[in-house]
Amino acid sequence: MNSKKAEEAIYQLLEALGEDPKREGLRDTPKRVVKMYREMFAGLEMDPKNEFTTVFAEETYDDLVLVKDIPFYSMCEHHLVPFYGKAHVAYIPSGGRVTGLSKLARAVEVASKKPQLQERLTSQIAIALEEALQPKGVFVLVEAEHMCMTMRGIKKPGSKTVTKMARGSFIEDRESQRYILELIKDK
Repeated sequence: MNSKKAEEAIYQLLEALGEDPKREGLRDTPKRVVKMYREMFAGLEMDPKNEFTTVFAEETYDDLVLVKDIPFYSMCEHHLVPFYGKAHVAYIPSGGRVTGLSKLARAVEVASKKPQLQERLTSQIAIALEEALQPKGVFVLVEAEHMCMTMRGIKKPGSKTVTKMARGSFIEDRESQRYILELIKDK
C-alpha cells in the first residue's frame, strides 16, 4: 500500500466533503484511516490457498470435517463499507490429507481482507481448500450482514445474505448438503 498517496486521498476526500482536514478532530484522520485500511486490506497480496501449509497424513479418517461459526469482517467493493458475518467450512478428506483446523479459519480471514463480494469470498474459500487438499468434497456457507444495505439505500438492518458453494462430491449430493446444514444450525 502506498501510505503517502492513500493519506493524500483521504485528506482530499475530507476537503471534498466540505470538512477542514486541518481541524483538531480530523488532523490525524488520514493517518488513522490508512492504518485501518492496511489492516482491513491485508489480504490483497495473499492467496487463501497458501494458508494450507500444514497438511497431515491421517489415513484412518475419511469423513466430514466442519468448522462452523468462523467470524469475519470484509469490505463491500461497491461501496467500501463493511460486511460481516460467519463462515462455515466443511470438507471430506481424500487420501488421508487433512489440514490444521485453524487453517480453515485463516483461509476465511485472508479471503475476507480485501475489497470483496460475498459471492467471490465464498468461492475463493472453497476453491482454495479444494486446490490445496484435493478433498472428496468441499462445502462453504457464508452468512453476512452488509452495511450497504443497513445504513444506506434500502436501510434494512438485520437482513442477512447467505451464499454457498459445493465442490466435488457435494455438488450432486443434496442429502450431504442437508446434513451439513443441520450441523451448522445445531447450536
